[in-house]
Amino acid sequence: MRKPSVTAGLISFGVAVVVWQLATSLSNWSPHVFPGPVQVMTSFWELLRSGDLVKHAVASLYRVTLGFYLSAILGIPLGMFLGRLPIAKMLINPMIQFLRPISPLAWIPLAMLWFGIGDPPAIFLIFLSSFFPLVVSTTIAVNRINPIYFQVAANFNLTRTEVITKVVIPAIVPSVVTALRLTVTIAWLVVVAAEMIAVQSGLGYLILDARNALRMDYVMNGMIAIGLIGLTLDGIMRRMGQIESASWGLVTG
Repeated sequence: MRKPSVTAGLISFGVAVVVWQLATSLSNWSPHVFPGPVQVMTSFWELLRSGDLVKHAVASLYRVTLGFYLSAILGIPLGMFLGRLPIAKMLINPMIQFLRPISPLAWIPLAMLWFGIGDPPAIFLIFLSSFFPLVVSTTIAVNRINPIYFQVAANFNLTRTEVITKVVIPAIVPSVVTALRLTVTIAWLVVVAAEMIAVQSGLGYLILDARNALRMDYVMNGMIAIGLIGLTLDGIMRRMGQIESASWGLVTG
């Protein structure tokens, strides 16, 4: 199944490049406005050789990694806490549901006032974009655990810590892995927008700087790099989910 899928993906990308080339050839737009695939690939190689593309990609990945891990470290335990204690959920969940729909980009003015210019505001925005989805997903996963598991744990006189480590965590891992896969994509989207405002490095900054210099080929280079890295991150998370599912099957089997 994997080979046909890869082949189909390559075919779709090839068709997209052909359509792109035809669009640039048949349109009246200047190459400075709508560069063709050859021009974009040439400038992409130039950015790779100069090291600029790698530098900006590493800066973006650093911010995403820090903000994403921080959201996971705080969000998943909070979701478990809310899922296990109904009174805590009654008190805290309304505030979470109020803040969750607010776009992370709406926090940009406050983030810049609170943290200034540099990495902190971008990391804060990434944290916000991942934190609330992880809290909600983890809370729902805990609430869906079969109550019989907790009854069995009580019969064996398991401590609260043992219930968490032997019942709750194994039961919610599949749902949490899926939530992590979704939130890392959201975090990658937000970092690009945050870098257009608050920092002077990263792929978002590269796109903004290229736009100001009227280098649309560099703009497309940044977009291609974002797509490739996003595809890689999604593949890594999907692979983690497959490994986890196999391990979970061995444990439950």
